[in-house]
Amino acid sequence: MTEKLIALVDGSIYSKSVCNHAAWIAGRTGAPVEVLHVLGRRETTSSDFSGSIALGARSALLQELSELDEQRAKLAQKRGRAILEDAEAALHSAGVEQVTARLRNGDLLETVAEAETDARGIVIGKRGEAADFAKLHLGSNLERIARSSRKPVLVASRAFKPINKVLIAYDGGPSAMRAVDHVARAPLFAGLEVTVLTVGADNGETHRRLEDAQATLKSGGHAVSVQLTQGQPEKIISEVVERDGIDLLVMGAYGHSRIRAMIIGSTTSEMIRSCKVPVLLFR
Repeated sequence: MTEKLIALVDGSIYSKSVCNHAAWIAGRTGAPVEVLHVLGRRETTSSDFSGSIALGARSALLQELSELDEQRAKLAQKRGRAILEDAEAALHSAGVEQVTARLRNGDLLETVAEAETDARGIVIGKRGEAADFAKLHLGSNLERIARSSRKPVLVASRAFKPINKVLIAYDGGPSAMRAVDHVARAPLFAGLEVTVLTVGADNGETHRRLEDAQATLKSGGHAVSVQLTQGQPEKIISEVVERDGIDLLVMGAYGHSRIRAMIIGSTTSEMIRSCKVPVLLFR
């Protein structure tokens, strides 16, 4: 049985791009796509203002609040179904035959963790419904999922464009090695132009790691070029993506500790934030 691909849609301007990126993956791998929309607890739970309401007016007001909550929950369900129907239609029109839709209530992380057990990967938008109001901020859901998911996470850019040139940002760490191994073996990358970039010291150890990565990719049938550059990883990677017309950035996700990332940021977050191309993350 072919593992499914999960496409997370939320009704934001990124939902169309999520569907287009999922369709590209499905078209190259034959994977079925499951579109998933999760209604948070805030959209489905009741308000409780009873503590601040005088006793005489309380029962009538509670009744009215209860009815409003019920209406809001029904509207959220209706909107969720409409979002899923739009996503299904977009995937079918892009040529994906096997599409299922799931509307779920509850915590997004818990729902995704359950859904990904039989999935090959997840596609999510770079930002959520407030995208136009927070252009420099990543969606909080994206970062939570990218940090917790055990499967590859494709962060869709604002608009899809054909993917021909792939850049692997390679630091020799376990997650970067998994990324190289995946690219070498996966049919998704067959026939694509692959470059491996390391930003680090120009020494024997770095060259050896680069050669190992190149050999792994060549064994998978890829024509590979390698680059070794010194400087700030965030700056160099962004420049190479722009200069070389890269269509997809592949990298390990959140290699440093949460404490360090909170204090000085992380290369992963900065790359997702600054690059205008999709980013495929490996834990």
